[in-house]
Amino acid sequence: MKSYDLIVIGGGPGGYVAAIRGAQLGLRVACVDAWSNAKGKPALGGTCLNVGCIPSKALLDSSEQFDKLNHAFPAHGIRVDSAAMDTPKMLARKDKIVAQFTAGIAALFKANKVDSFHGHGRLLAGRRVEVRDAGDAGGKVKETLQAAHIILASGSVPAAIDAAPVDGERIVDNAGALAFDAPPPRLGIIGAGVIGLELGSVWRRLGSEVTLLEALPDFLAAADRDVAREAQKQFKKQKLDIRLGARVLSAARAGDAVEVKYRDGGGENQLQVDKLIVAVGRRANTENLLADDCGVQLDDGGRIAVDESCATGVDGVFAIGDAVRGPMLAHKASEEGVAVAERIAGGAGHVNYATVPWVIYTAPEIAWVGRTEQELQAEGVAVASGSFPFAAIGRARAMEDTAGFAKIIADADTDRVLGVHIIGPHASELIAECVLALEYQASAEDLARTIHAHPTLSEAVHEAALAVAGRALHKPN
Repeated sequence: MKSYDLIVIGGGPGGYVAAIRGAQLGLRVACVDAWSNAKGKPALGGTCLNVGCIPSKALLDSSEQFDKLNHAFPAHGIRVDSAAMDTPKMLARKDKIVAQFTAGIAALFKANKVDSFHGHGRLLAGRRVEVRDAGDAGGKVKETLQAAHIILASGSVPAAIDAAPVDGERIVDNAGALAFDAPPPRLGIIGAGVIGLELGSVWRRLGSEVTLLEALPDFLAAADRDVAREAQKQFKKQKLDIRLGARVLSAARAGDAVEVKYRDGGGENQLQVDKLIVAVGRRANTENLLADDCGVQLDDGGRIAVDESCATGVDGVFAIGDAVRGPMLAHKASEEGVAVAERIAGGAGHVNYATVPWVIYTAPEIAWVGRTEQELQAEGVAVASGSFPFAAIGRARAMEDTAGFAKIIADADTDRVLGVHIIGPHASELIAECVLALEYQASAEDLARTIHAHPTLSEAVHEAALAVAGRALHKPN
């Protein structure tokens, strides 16, 4: 039986990063991962790299370039007649990017002397790990490993609903929606969250008529209300048909289409689409992960129960990422992986969950960190807020990309920044400065007195910080 200092089960952004960090710190590390590509070969990177973050961003970028070519470039004096999208080539580009990155992780493992086992990992008692065939979690055991420490990084899988069973052809999950060979003329999406909005944006730009059915009565309930309202307005302009309070009753194939029945405030309704994406969230991936006698417990939500240090309560066994509490975000998983590896190696790893940024890669992009104004008001916290529109930013004007604004929320008494919310061009990049501000407990005045280059989009953050004290310099009346 091979023995290690650390075995990581799962090779996604939490698992592979934990394995590399552990190896950097001198631990003998193995990683067990079951993901295979279309050819049945090992494909490290988990959902994020294979069918999530990276391929979706590749398609978002391709489709946005095409959309700009048709709608934004003429304002720059750029004219292209009869532009067309080669969908198979777009998908091939996406697949090439994924293949490059999965190979890159394998190379990082080799460089850091991390042993990689392709198969399904299952935790046994005594910190032992069974490795079974990657395509058969209940099949024959190929190998059994043992370690002083275990990190469970099994990730998540798409949540399913009985009303819309996925068939992989007409009714698909997010993975299937990344592989349409052509834009569906009529595309339905169950769920208007991050996944639904991003995938809906991709195919809408390429010609699909997109309808999103969201069961909740509020749009983007987790976001600041000002941002959510602006987002809904912008998506409506883009002709994304978002129907709130729409609970799906059934979805079934009807010839070459899918017939969807749903109920909203006006009663029962029917929608016919060519393809239907089920994007109702994700759940922890714990199937066949834990032997009955391993001692690790699940919480009421089906996630692996852990404390604030990601410890499971079983000596030497930790869990991170989508499989545990907290937001299902790749960067959160990675930071937990680093922190746990450092603790195992005798260090003091730490994750500040109050400064985990959120991003939605639509156009305009949406990003935030910290608390919303509504959350703070509900808790009775007195706040002062300031916002500034990208329409008044010279760089945004030059880019012909002026939708949205930056908003900063500070404590009314101390001026400490409590939350920053951005909707607009490159919000995913602009939020990093704001994460750092929260991490260092900066005040709005600290941001306001920090010199920002001109002309840049970051001036919107600067002006929003000035606006907290009512002294924005360029805000129109």
